[in-house]
Amino acid sequence: MSRFLINTLLSHCHDPGNLINTLRWQSTSLPDIDKIEALTTLIQELSTKSHSAREERFICEVQSVIWDQCMPLLKMISGEDDGGKDLLSAVCGLFAACVSVCQTDVHEQVCQILLPVLMMRDDGSHETSRFDMDVAIEATAVLLSSISYNRYIISKTLSCTLGCIKDLSDSKVSKIIVRIWFTILKSCSKAEESETLHQIWEDLMAWHQRDRTESVTAQVLLCLTALSDHLCSLESDSSCNRPEPTRSQWFFRAIQAGLTHRDSVTRKRALYLLTRCVALADARREDVGTCQTLSTEEILFKWTSEKKQLLREFWEDYALVLETLEENQIHVIRPVLNRIDMLVETTSTDVEDGLFSPSWLLCIYQRMFYSENKAVMKEGVNHLLELKALHHPGFALAFSQFIVGPLTDVLAESSLYHRSPQQNIRDCPELGKKLQTFMVNFFNSLPEENKGSVLLQFIQRLGSRHWCAVPLLFLSQALSCLSLRPLLNSDGLRAFREVLRCAMITHQVLLRGASQCFLLHAALSLTDVSAVSLNEVLSFLVCFRAEESLSRGTTVWMELCGWLRMNENHFRLTDGDSRSSEELHDKTSNSNRASVFSHVQQRLKTFLTVPASSDQTGSVPDPSEAELLARAVLLSADLQQSKAEPNEIAGLEQLLQPLLDVLHRLGTNVYLLQHKTDKSLQLLLRLLQLRGRAEDPEKEDAVAVALKTQVLSAVESVQGFLLRRLSGELREFCDVERAELYLSVLRELVLTYASVSWYGSNLRQNYIPKLTTNCIKILNEPSHQKPFVSGQVQRVVSMATLALLCDIADGGVWNSRSEATRSLHSLTDYFYPSSSSLQHLNQTLLKPTAASDPSDSPVLKDWGRIVAQFIRDQWMCLSFLQKSFPAGHQQAPEVLRAAVEALALLPGHLVLPVLDYMMTVLPQVAQSDGSLCVDAICASWNVVQALSTNPHDFWSTLQGFVRLAFNRELLQLTEELNPQITACIQQIVNELMDLAQVRSGVFNVLVQHCCDMWLPSGAEKGVQTDVVFSSALSHLNILTEACVYGPVFRRDQRLIQEVQSYVEQLGDSCAANTAINSDNRDDQFPRMCVLDFLCRLNPSNQLHQRVMQELVQRLLKKDAEISKSKVRYYSNSIQHRVKNRVWQTLLLLLPKLRAEFVSEFVLSHVCEAGFFSNQASVKYLIEWTLILILHQYPSHIHSLWDCFCLDHEKTKTSICAFLSVLVHLNILLPKLDEKQVHWRRAMEVILQWCFSHNFSVRLYALLALKRVWELKDANVLSEENLGGLSTVVQACLNQAEAMQNTGNAMKNWTRIQEHFFFGVFHPIRDYSVETIFETFPRLSELAEDEWLPVWKFESFGNFPSCASLPLKNPVMDLSEHQPGDWIQQDKGEMEPEERWAEVQKKITPWKLSVQEQEPELMAQQRAARLGKLTSALLVVASLIDKPTNLGGLCRTCEIFGAKALVLDSLRHVNDKQFQALSVSSELWLPLLEVKPAELSDFLQLKKSEGYWVIGVEQTSNSQNLQDYTFPERSLLLLGNEREGIPANLLQLVDVCVEIPQQGITRSLNVHVSAALLVWEYTRQHLGPSTGS
Repeated sequence: MSRFLINTLLSHCHDPGNLINTLRWQSTSLPDIDKIEALTTLIQELSTKSHSAREERFICEVQSVIWDQCMPLLKMISGEDDGGKDLLSAVCGLFAACVSVCQTDVHEQVCQILLPVLMMRDDGSHETSRFDMDVAIEATAVLLSSISYNRYIISKTLSCTLGCIKDLSDSKVSKIIVRIWFTILKSCSKAEESETLHQIWEDLMAWHQRDRTESVTAQVLLCLTALSDHLCSLESDSSCNRPEPTRSQWFFRAIQAGLTHRDSVTRKRALYLLTRCVALADARREDVGTCQTLSTEEILFKWTSEKKQLLREFWEDYALVLETLEENQIHVIRPVLNRIDMLVETTSTDVEDGLFSPSWLLCIYQRMFYSENKAVMKEGVNHLLELKALHHPGFALAFSQFIVGPLTDVLAESSLYHRSPQQNIRDCPELGKKLQTFMVNFFNSLPEENKGSVLLQFIQRLGSRHWCAVPLLFLSQALSCLSLRPLLNSDGLRAFREVLRCAMITHQVLLRGASQCFLLHAALSLTDVSAVSLNEVLSFLVCFRAEESLSRGTTVWMELCGWLRMNENHFRLTDGDSRSSEELHDKTSNSNRASVFSHVQQRLKTFLTVPASSDQTGSVPDPSEAELLARAVLLSADLQQSKAEPNEIAGLEQLLQPLLDVLHRLGTNVYLLQHKTDKSLQLLLRLLQLRGRAEDPEKEDAVAVALKTQVLSAVESVQGFLLRRLSGELREFCDVERAELYLSVLRELVLTYASVSWYGSNLRQNYIPKLTTNCIKILNEPSHQKPFVSGQVQRVVSMATLALLCDIADGGVWNSRSEATRSLHSLTDYFYPSSSSLQHLNQTLLKPTAASDPSDSPVLKDWGRIVAQFIRDQWMCLSFLQKSFPAGHQQAPEVLRAAVEALALLPGHLVLPVLDYMMTVLPQVAQSDGSLCVDAICASWNVVQALSTNPHDFWSTLQGFVRLAFNRELLQLTEELNPQITACIQQIVNELMDLAQVRSGVFNVLVQHCCDMWLPSGAEKGVQTDVVFSSALSHLNILTEACVYGPVFRRDQRLIQEVQSYVEQLGDSCAANTAINSDNRDDQFPRMCVLDFLCRLNPSNQLHQRVMQELVQRLLKKDAEISKSKVRYYSNSIQHRVKNRVWQTLLLLLPKLRAEFVSEFVLSHVCEAGFFSNQASVKYLIEWTLILILHQYPSHIHSLWDCFCLDHEKTKTSICAFLSVLVHLNILLPKLDEKQVHWRRAMEVILQWCFSHNFSVRLYALLALKRVWELKDANVLSEENLGGLSTVVQACLNQAEAMQNTGNAMKNWTRIQEHFFFGVFHPIRDYSVETIFETFPRLSELAEDEWLPVWKFESFGNFPSCASLPLKNPVMDLSEHQPGDWIQQDKGEMEPEERWAEVQKKITPWKLSVQEQEPELMAQQRAARLGKLTSALLVVASLIDKPTNLGGLCRTCEIFGAKALVLDSLRHVNDKQFQALSVSSELWLPLLEVKPAELSDFLQLKKSEGYWVIGVEQTSNSQNLQDYTFPERSLLLLGNEREGIPANLLQLVDVCVEIPQQGITRSLNVHVSAALLVWEYTRQHLGPSTGS
């Protein structure tokens, strides 16, 4: 309602109160907006008039409107889902008019209602009883803007909002800042504004001091950015208590936290605030230093007028670097890295003045470390590791916490350790080398007093997280490179133990062992022996695994002995060492320091001293103490040997005497304490295991021989004790674990002393038979319905003992005819009784009951595991019996069914004995019951698959399964004889191949087994070997897949393979290579294995020849399928690699193939393959194969000429392959009969292709012409018979030489002549395994993981080679040649340019901003605040529908300052493809939505506003862009990508402009076209100074 109508009503109404009441509404209903606006206008008019008599009544009426209309309505609006923006705006207008009339008490009452709403958490509920937070913010802003300054209300509001922003989202905080804080600041005087800012500032800084989390940092910086215009004002009044950001330490700490924040918007806000502060300090021209809260606290920001130029340049570079890092593209970032060098140099040279804190540099590095782009992350790490400024002690110390923290964290990223392209697979990765150098230089540069503490922190940091194998390996290696110096005490050893704990959880055994070796070397080099005790050292050594690193006889063991010898008598004493030193004063050289010998002797005595009151029925003692002492004894013995005469072991007998005393009494003293016997046996077991067992007993070292000799005297006593205990004395549940100890000791004694004649004889004749008889007797005892613990434990122990004896006998320790073996044969009666029932197969044990142990006792809860081991032991015995005394064919099916049942009963890690048994019995059942065999194979395969995630048990189970399913007898079955089994095996092969794609090493097991079975190395020739080999014909698919095997690994898998190769090449210097057996899980192993197999085939053997021929046929078929498929064929793709492997294998087999097969089958397929489009490496191999065939069989030269006679359209550029063969005509011509005829034929063919339209074909032909023409001097053709040919040839060659004036053509002509295939390569001389599998792939620039280097063939064993195909090249010319393609681009050197020129400068450094400095501003307002210039150009893209075109167009329009971009729908803005091209430009460019149907009206409207509508279209009357002058008010109408501008819209266009073109294609991409026109408009209207 207009004011005129209101005034008219008021003039006729004597009581305005009635009029107000008339316009009011029910508090429970929603009024019309017009009614609210009318009431608002009425109150505004009444408030301006003087009504002194009615003033009090008027105020009461207004207050009633507030409480009865405004407040209830505000609550109702908050309940509306759509927000009711128009209604909210209307009621806020009414609310503002009312509160401006009311008194202060009303204002305070309203505040008490609104402010508590801000403190509530926004839980998403919309209760009608309370305000919505957005409404409360708006109402509070209206209240503050409508009243005069009220200190109480302002203070109350600030306190409330400062408290609530800590829990609100960014959008809510932005609204509070813009609507409430800005309103307060605008209503204040200068002094009041300063006071308000100070209150906000103090609260924000205190909040960040208390809580420095990322969320708090983001919120604080959001608030500070919004207030930046107030905080960074140039006005400075010392009388006002105004915050000074440039002088606040905590402000810059918040900025540094923001610069390294994970969120990009927060980083931009922090950089914006930093640049504002720098600009402020520069503008004020005063010296600035931050306030120091502590005297030792580092000053983060300084400014002095004397060095303002240096400071300005530093901060400009700093801002540029950080802004460039936001791009996350390495090609953009790499040029700016030299700026970091300048920053570092400036900071390091200014150490004395301290103008630049090194902490600012750390922000740059940390920002790079947090980058999403791994390449940027790697650049940052490499740059920091190469930082020469860290050689300065002050700088090194300033960076130390950053090195310990963020750098160590980022080094956990495995992808950083990939080798560089210039490195070989076995080289140490570039980062690994840099880490070693960095670690040495950094710790050498630290001040002496700080080295130990920083090193300890670094090691503790390593132990505080879980590590992948590769990063931990190279960090450990870098630590091991530190120079020898005493820096660490016992805390250091504890920190190393934590790092070792992290190392043990990695799955890669070799890398785990190597890390242990490096860590041990580092610990020995860095430990201060005077600050640690021998007890701590020995406890530390227990953490190293003997089977992975600290194995006796390895380099690291020798190093440890040397370290102990050098530092003996220098270790810190403990109480026990003091007593020992006093007792052995005459035997030690220094009574106040501990010697190794005395310490070990005393500790051994203490270990074997067990109080008589100790528990005799307890569990087995912890074996860790025995492990420690066993290593200590062996170390002490080796230490003593190094001091004594050769072959003299000083003190070992004295050292072992306490142990031997206990062992001697085991067999006679039945009252010996059980814990004492357990401990002595634990120690004996580890001594025998750790001593190191040599393959040849005569080569054992003196310590091992002396240990064996000393223990031999007590062997009879120990074995007597074991016989007694294992024969029925073990009756408690805890004795099951004790039996495992006893059996382990028995195994070690048998394996160690079986070669001793008297011991072995007694063992075979007496001991084993007696033990076997006792165990079988226990097993044959009738079981009770309610079994007791004692009886069940006796049965478990007896079965475990028999399983051990069978396992030892299976290993061939004694003769199969010995008394021991015959005694074990009695087990046959137990498992295969005379009755038909096999009751003891899969026999389980009922859970025992006992009064002392109820059924739910924790002691018996593990009974299931014991029963599973009991069943496993049964099958170990059965497997031995089946191999030694096979069961009858009648019982075999029943036993096999029991085996399948056992697979279902047993956990996966216990099934290996069952698989071993099934391997021997399956061939017997295959002929009679094929379905049962299939069930057995499938059940076994299911077990293997279930274990695929368990690396500890998977590999042994897989090997057992392969021996079972690919048994030689089963593989000999043909599809006609048993289709079920053959189909099952084929299915298993396919599934194995699938598993091999995700688990490296799976296929290796199958291929190695099959190759060894079909063609055993060293096997004698005969009918039997041919029968076995014939099964290869039925399973050629395995050989075929092996020939082309080697998937393109995932990048992380390839990294593991490469690092393992690096560790392996370290050899014996890394003890892990000695301690750990190679597992052959390299993905190149299957190819190596099958190549070895193929090289050992005999060409004269018809069966071998047949296998080779069928294999070649399969390989060529696979190659043709790939060539004919429609799959894109990229370089180094899996298709490329498979084809390359096919032709490599064919080259290997070529000398072995029969001539008839080569001429009738191979030659035609080789020629056919040459016509396909092949990658360079495959092309070279095909050409080489064709040359070798024609050289070997020159009568087939016509096949080559036929290739040139095909339709030219079909050949195209593939004719280059055959021209390449003619380049080597000098190899073929000497073996041809009619040399002149073939030479002339070659010349005719070549000359024909010298005039091809294709440059590459022409280049190949000219090279062939040059090489073949050179042969005319070799008595091929007389000069008079050349005729006119000489003139033509000479003209062509002159054309080739004249290429020097045609740019790249001459370079290509030179390079193709220098190419290895046409230069140093000789097809006959260089025919070797090395050339095929290493040199050619390298020179063809095939990925390095595809090379098979010679050292792999040499390490494979006795790889067969012959005169026709040697392993290595006879000359090194080709091997020394470097790869080089004859098609290259020119690479000019960059000219030195001015300061900013080499940087891709995305922004102007001093106009940095944030995404939303004031969140409510529109795009043009945000742009205007940055001083951005805009034009009057409108770009209409409503006809375009592709998001990529629209995104790029948006970016172009924003960059060139268009007024607005018109789209058919604003939904495009949220499209990911749009955003990928627009890169946030939509935030700074106004976007309008006009539907295509509304476009005609829109254009007419704009024409009425003076716009000139310009169509971007090719028409008969269109003007050339070069000649057209754009009006200032131009509207560009862009057409659809496919249909252009519709005819109905062309009628509204004032002019059409087209882009001049020279090419055949008559259309440009719509975005490109628009960009050209937008730029031309900008060039014409903005001028050179602005446009630049």
